[in-house]
Amino acid sequence: MSDAETAPPGAPDAGDDGTDLLAVRRGKLDRLRAEGIEPFPHDFDGVEAIAAVRERHAGLEAGAETDVRHRIAGRLHARRGQGKMAFLDLDDRGGRLQLQAKLDVLGPERMSRLLEAVDLGDVLGVDGVAFVSRRGELSLRIEDFTVLAKALRPPPDKHHGLQDTELRQRRRELDLLGNEETREAFITRSRIVSEIRRYLDGEGFLEVETPVLQPLYGGALARPFVTHHNALDRDFYLRIATELYLKRLIVGGLERVYEIGKNFRNEGISHKHNPEFTMLEWYEAYADVEDAANRLEACVQHVARAIGVDDPEDPDAIRWTEPWKRQTLAGAIEEATGIDVLAHRDAASLAQVIRDSDATDLDPDGRTWPQLVDDLLSKHVEPFLQQPTMLFDYPVELSPFAKAKRTADGVDTGLVERFEAFACGMEIANAFSELNDPDEQRRRFEEQARLELEGDDEAQPYDEAFVEALEQGMPPTGGLGLGIDRLVICMTGRRTIREVVLFPAMRD
Repeated sequence: MSDAETAPPGAPDAGDDGTDLLAVRRGKLDRLRAEGIEPFPHDFDGVEAIAAVRERHAGLEAGAETDVRHRIAGRLHARRGQGKMAFLDLDDRGGRLQLQAKLDVLGPERMSRLLEAVDLGDVLGVDGVAFVSRRGELSLRIEDFTVLAKALRPPPDKHHGLQDTELRQRRRELDLLGNEETREAFITRSRIVSEIRRYLDGEGFLEVETPVLQPLYGGALARPFVTHHNALDRDFYLRIATELYLKRLIVGGLERVYEIGKNFRNEGISHKHNPEFTMLEWYEAYADVEDAANRLEACVQHVARAIGVDDPEDPDAIRWTEPWKRQTLAGAIEEATGIDVLAHRDAASLAQVIRDSDATDLDPDGRTWPQLVDDLLSKHVEPFLQQPTMLFDYPVELSPFAKAKRTADGVDTGLVERFEAFACGMEIANAFSELNDPDEQRRRFEEQARLELEGDDEAQPYDEAFVEALEQGMPPTGGLGLGIDRLVICMTGRRTIREVVLFPAMRD
């Protein structure tokens, strides 16, 4: 097997000697069909996972023989040897197993077919007997094999994988074939989501589904995608959040609900933003923001323990299972910049302080007060919060759905019961003591409408249906949104959202 049989995807499908690999592989396809073999059969029943085969024979000594037969299937990764005996490596999702092909077992015809008509990247089904080689490698002695899918294009180079970052993201199937780290990252992502569900289901939450196409977007400060439904002759929005529908379920008496699903925001693309992304939102009746904070910490710690991401020996590891740091939003901004945003509660005053500050080079012109506060947070606080941290006590201007902060004397501080959680230098979660006073919610919608007139195109639109739902009576509720993609970035040690989304949005 020459190195010419693998090639970097995206390059011409030619070997080092100029051979057209696609033509060569098609010739082998023709040979299989000429021999009466269908290279794309319908099925291959009774397949065992390679991991299960390895587990079955764990502990066998070098040179051990068995009489145990297995049927496995996967993609041919490597092949060594010719003539009377050859060794092959077969990959499935869970691992790799060495295969031994012997002339005296397969016979001349099948041996020739395996060595000459089968290529790296072909999908094979194999029946064989387990044994351990003299070097201690668990192997399967091939008694029969079936071509399940003939690969007409070469796989990524087996030694170097697929290196081009943009090609990896555009052609994720090649990235998964060529890079074991990529496969492991997405397997870990699946486990993270499964463990989140396991935790919430165990705490009595119901998983629900709410509309993706919404007549009025809401639940976050973001620009939506707009689409048109022909039969109804009306515009709909791809949801930017699941919040308002989930809270209507709380009104309906479901008490503890969650949804894991896609949201869509028509905003910029960055290392932590993709126009479609996966969010977890949960809402819990008779709870508040402190309950949400404690539950978030417990949920993420459960996940971290289940998938084993905490490394006590690594000084740079994220300490998910240790108590999370907690402080106020205003305190964190003042600590970083020296600016007390609560002492300057209008745009003009805060803008002037920002201009006079040596700690920031922000341009405050044309920004609303909540936008200025968010600028200070996103530029001077968020990037430096590497370990899990919760920031509490947000100004009401940034939080149209949260209840006012409770104080001993009942004085209105202009703050609400909200926190955001951060890790790896980015926000990963957002939570409220949910506003359930319909009159106050209506007033805040009206304030959001005023901000929209002032130029804030991410202001929350007025939703009368939601206000009417609150007028039915919503119990005290703690709600939280957790960004699945960002949590996966942190827990897999990746750098950007494109590395944890299977098929990210890309430019032409």
